[in-house]
Amino acid sequence: MEGQPEGPEAAVPCRRTELALKETMSSGGAEDDIPQAERKTVTDFCYLLDKSKQLFNGLRDLPQYGQKQWQSYFGRTFDVYTKLWKFQQQHRQVLDNRYGLKRWQIGEIASKIGQLYYHYYLRTSETSYLNEAFSFYSAIRQRSYYSQVNKEDRPELVVKKLRYYARFIVVCLLLNKMDVVKDLVKELSDEIEDYTHRFNTEDQVEWNLVLQEVAAFIEADPVMVLNDDNTIVITSNRLSETGAPLLEQGMIVGQLALADALIIGNCNNQVKFSELTIDMFRMLQALEREPMNLASQMNKPGMQESTEKPARRENPHKYLLYKPTFSQLYTFLAASFKELPANSVLLIYLSATGVFPSGRSDSPYDFGGVLTNSNRDIINGDALHKRNQSYKEMHCLHPGDLYPFTRKPLFIIVDSSNSVAYKNFTNLFGQPLVCLLSPTAYPKALQDQSQRGSLFTLFLNNPLMAFLFVSGLSSMRRGLWEKCQDYLRKINRDIAQLLTHSRSIDQSFLQFFGDEFLRLLLTRFIFCSATMRMHKIFRETRNYPESYPQLPRDETVENPHLQKHILELASILDGSVIAKAV
Repeated sequence: MEGQPEGPEAAVPCRRTELALKETMSSGGAEDDIPQAERKTVTDFCYLLDKSKQLFNGLRDLPQYGQKQWQSYFGRTFDVYTKLWKFQQQHRQVLDNRYGLKRWQIGEIASKIGQLYYHYYLRTSETSYLNEAFSFYSAIRQRSYYSQVNKEDRPELVVKKLRYYARFIVVCLLLNKMDVVKDLVKELSDEIEDYTHRFNTEDQVEWNLVLQEVAAFIEADPVMVLNDDNTIVITSNRLSETGAPLLEQGMIVGQLALADALIIGNCNNQVKFSELTIDMFRMLQALEREPMNLASQMNKPGMQESTEKPARRENPHKYLLYKPTFSQLYTFLAASFKELPANSVLLIYLSATGVFPSGRSDSPYDFGGVLTNSNRDIINGDALHKRNQSYKEMHCLHPGDLYPFTRKPLFIIVDSSNSVAYKNFTNLFGQPLVCLLSPTAYPKALQDQSQRGSLFTLFLNNPLMAFLFVSGLSSMRRGLWEKCQDYLRKINRDIAQLLTHSRSIDQSFLQFFGDEFLRLLLTRFIFCSATMRMHKIFRETRNYPESYPQLPRDETVENPHLQKHILELASILDGSVIAKAV
C-alpha cells in the first residue's frame, strides 16, 4: 500500500473506470458530449471506490494480535472512506446522472464505515466508537438505502442487506439498545422469509439459525426489571461513575492498572451470537466504562492528541477469543504479555468446558484444566475425562501453561466445571497473582440454566440480577430494583473495607485493589461467595467459589457483618430463601 496515491487528484483513469463511464453514462447523449468536469467527477469517484475496497479488504490480512502495527493502516482506510463519503454527498447529482449511482451502493459505503468503527472498537475497546458504528448503521435504515435491493434479481445483494442487519444487531446488543434489537430482528425475519421465498438458496437454514441465536441471546437474562406499565427496563452493567467502591483515605493498595484482558469462550451449547457467547458478552461489559456520546464525524480514530482524550476514560484493551485453539490462545497471550506496559495487569478470563485429571497429581499438568478448541466436534465435552486416559488431553489449557506469564502481574478468572485445577498454582516469580474460581457444580435446581450463561459470571457482571435469580425471582419493579442497587453499593463499600483492613489477606489482592475494574470484580466475587455459602440450596463444597491465594474466610466471605448485610438485602426482597448455614 505504501507509495500509492492517497487522493483523487492523483488518480489515473484505469480500464475499469473507462468501462464504468461507457456502460453507466446517461443515454441522453454521446460520451464525447459529457463535460470534462463531470467526467473527472466520475473518474475520481471510481478511483476512491476502488481504493476504499482495496484498503478495506486488506484489513483482514492484518494480524489480530498486537496493538501497534495496524493503527496506521486503519488511519489510511478511514482517510479514504472520509473522502469517499464526502465526495458522494457533494457530487450526488452528477453521480446519479452519469455514473448511475444506486442507493444500495451508498448504503454499502455507509455499512463499511460502520464496520470500520466496530472493528476499531474491537481493536481499542473504546466504546465511543460503538456509537459511531451505530450512527452509520442507523442512517442506512432511516434513509432506506437498501429498500430497492429486493426489486433486483440478485441474491448476492440481498445477502449484503441481511449481513448488514446482523452486524447492526451486534452493535445494538453491545450498546444495550434492546428495543432497537427487537425491531431489527423482526425486520430481519421478514427479509429472510422474502429472500428464501424468492431465491432457491442453500443458506436458508443458516439464516434461520441466526434468528434463533439472537432470540436466545435476548432472552438469556434470568430476571426482568419492569416499569409500572410492565415495559422492560434496560439496565447497563458497564462501569459507571458510582460503580466501583471508592478508595477511602488510609486504604493502602497497589497502583497497578488493568491494561489487557483475554476473554475466552469455549463452553459447549451456551447461547451465543456472532462468535460471542453470553458469558463473553457479560465479562466484556464488566471490563468497560459507560460509552460517551461523540459527535458523529469521520475523523480518523486514535489520531487525536492525548490532551484531547477525556480523563480516565480508557478501557482495558481486550481480545475476544471464541473457541480458540491452544496455539491461537497462546499466540494472543504472548502478544499481550509482550506489550503489557509497566505497572500494568493482564487479565485472563476462561469460560470453558473442564478437562479432568487422571492418575496422580504431582505437577501443574496433572490436575487437568479447561478445554481449548481442537477443530473437531465434541458431542459431550464434560465427558472428556471418560475417554482413554493413556495420554493427556493435548487441547487442554493447564495451570502450568500459564506459569511463564506470571512474570508480570496476572489476574485470572476461571468459570469451568474444573476451575479448581487452578488452585494448584505456584507463584514462582513473586509478582501479584490472583485466581478467582467458579463453583465446579451447581445445585440441581439451577443446572438447567447453564445454557443461558454461568451463574458465577452473572454475579461478576450483574450481582443483583444473580442474587434475585438464586432467590427465585424472575421479575422486579424498577423502584425496588434501584433501592436494592443502592444497598448493594453499600455492601460493596463494606467489602472493600473488610479487604483493606484484613491483617491476614495475601498482598496480591491489595496490589490489584487500586484498579477500579479489578476492585469491582473482587468485591463482587466476595459477595457471590458469601451469598452461596449462606444460601440453603448451596450445600456442597463444590457449590462454592474458591480463589488462589485463599481468602481469609472469617474476615471476608464468612464475616458476620457481611452476612448480616446479605440477610438485610434478602429481607428487602422479602426473601425467605437465604438462610444462614448451620
